[in-house]
Amino acid sequence: MRLLHTMIRSGNLDRSIEFYTQVLGMTLLRRKDYPDGKFTLAFVGYGEEANNTVIELTYNWGVDSYEIGNGFGHLALEVDDVYAACAEIKNKGGKVIREAGPMNAGTTIIAFVTDPDGYQIELIGRRQ
Repeated sequence: MRLLHTMIRSGNLDRSIEFYTQVLGMTLLRRKDYPDGKFTLAFVGYGEEANNTVIELTYNWGVDSYEIGNGFGHLALEVDDVYAACAEIKNKGGKVIREAGPMNAGTTIIAFVTDPDGYQIELIGRRQ
């Protein structure tokens, strides 16, 4: 078994695709409309789905926002340098909600950013 993808809902699919590709550097792997179901799916990631876990962005036609709720935590991305990643994300218009620094009660360097729909993404420094 392996983890294939994580699905999150988007209120504006083009805006979400732009964030994940332009701000976080992922690639749009595929996108398909489902007119009978009135939704569109887009898959983004850092590599092909056959070998990587990806994110499925789901846009339900006519729904422009969602309540994230308190059950979902965050997505996590490993980066070489959390400080540099935060600077680059801000430079590209992304929102950093927790600046880079040691995690609470630990030494691992982390930060948090949000996507356009408010989903949190943790940046974790690459382990040496």
